[in-house]
Amino acid sequence: MRDTSSNQVVVLGASMAGLLAARVLSERFERVVVIERDGLPPIGEHRRGVPHGRHLHGLHPRGREILDELFPGFTACLTASGAVSCDVLGDLRWQLSGYQLRQADLGLPGLFASRPFLEGHLRAMVQRLPGIRILGHTSACGLTVTADNRRVTGVEVRGTRGGSPARLAADLVVDATGRGSRTPVWLEQLGYQRPAQERVEIGLGYATRTYRLRPGAMGGDQMILTAGTPANPRAGVLAVTEGGRHMLTVAGICGDHPPTDPPGFGDFAAGLPSADIATAIAGAEPLDDPVTFRFPASVRHRYERLTAFPAGLLVIGDAVCSFNPVYGQGMTVAATEAMILRGLLARDAVPDARRYFRAITAAINVPWDIAVGGDLAFPQVPGKRSAKVRLVNAYMPGCTPPPPTTTRWPQRWSGSSGSRTARKACFARTACYGYCAATWPMAGGPSRPRPVRHWLGLQPSARCNRRRNRQPAAGYMPPGPRLTFARSLRRSRPAPLCHEPHRGCQPSKARRIRHGRPDRAFRPQPVHRGSNRRDHRRGDRGHPPGGEKPDTDP
Repeated sequence: MRDTSSNQVVVLGASMAGLLAARVLSERFERVVVIERDGLPPIGEHRRGVPHGRHLHGLHPRGREILDELFPGFTACLTASGAVSCDVLGDLRWQLSGYQLRQADLGLPGLFASRPFLEGHLRAMVQRLPGIRILGHTSACGLTVTADNRRVTGVEVRGTRGGSPARLAADLVVDATGRGSRTPVWLEQLGYQRPAQERVEIGLGYATRTYRLRPGAMGGDQMILTAGTPANPRAGVLAVTEGGRHMLTVAGICGDHPPTDPPGFGDFAAGLPSADIATAIAGAEPLDDPVTFRFPASVRHRYERLTAFPAGLLVIGDAVCSFNPVYGQGMTVAATEAMILRGLLARDAVPDARRYFRAITAAINVPWDIAVGGDLAFPQVPGKRSAKVRLVNAYMPGCTPPPPTTTRWPQRWSGSSGSRTARKACFARTACYGYCAATWPMAGGPSRPRPVRHWLGLQPSARCNRRRNRQPAAGYMPPGPRLTFARSLRRSRPAPLCHEPHRGCQPSKARRIRHGRPDRAFRPQPVHRGSNRRDHRRGDRGHPPGGEKPDTDP
């Protein structure tokens, strides 16, 4: 079978990213065909191609806003069906790096629901859109291209239950097949270079179990998150989900994985850095047995660095960047990428691949830095630690928050009192990895920060030691009256000029160019007194002692 239809686009994968891509593509193309290897289960049932679908899921506020924009009434529909919408700080209990964030209503609601519940409702909404068709039990075998391999013209598909291959013509093919994407392999087969790959081997393993808690077990909160610390890298999240149930996910890294037997699972939860989760599930009714999932590494494909890429092909979602799922960023980042694609489609029917990959890179950088920086806080995780990563990871456990009874920090944090410098400093501390200034130590937490040089792992330079000990280096010559160019920039008025250049006091080339003498020994230029105030000051400073003007060349 061969389909040569035009004005058609093919999306590979009916994941969250694929469904969102189909939604924005339907605004530009008449027909959108979604190819899905699995079947299409009803709402609430697990799909085989989502092995982590049995674990806790949620939408960040930005992801929820995008879904409400693309599907008006999305949040209202899901909350009416049982999902829980709550403020991300006022209704959630965050315990990070041995601190508990102070709870306050921010007006930023997130959304908690299971993955089959979220994906099932989204798929039903997409199927109701005109021009969109989802083909289940169908897999992509390869791409069809022009004779010069410079443009993708469609995709070759085959049914998973057998049958002859078929070709679907398309003006654009979007790969949303997740971590198992074959786009790097197809690029190599077409004569293109594979994208560079960044990996952070976290060795994550986590297990999830569903409970029905006793009334008031969580103290009115909708979620309790206990993040791991370098001393105890175990983490756990207990959150509400649809149907009045609560889902507990506990995780460990580098081989310290939670067991699947119920007693071992309970013991692992009791070994978290905080006892809040263990206290909440005490006396709860288990609704199932623990299920596990392994996540070896966070992976990012650098498509934006390729010098050549075939037209008519784009990649989205986990096929571009797969984050550590503990941070819950995957669906929100996929929604952000779909909105970027929507903006590019408003300009061109088939967006330029390089422009698209560069645009989504800006959306990926921040969540990638958060996830990778958080993973590299654990010394047993291999990877290069930049100065920024070392600074943030050292600041988080070492910050000194105000006591819980203080009433001054909210004013300074909001900028309603205090000097401008104090407000800037308070904002910088607060913005560093999330409201650090609004935390207080838990039991056994650190009490004071460490010096910045200790955070960065730096030692004082030789130049700093010479200044401190006041021991001149070999061949050192005093600078005389001349100030360095960098120091002159820091002064509110121009630095005095030197009128007798000599070795050790020769002005820099940049300064000579500024005065119009790039290739000759420096000599100040004549100054006309009536020009402007700045020249007048510079003219005064340009006269040598005694009041005589220096000789100048004609």
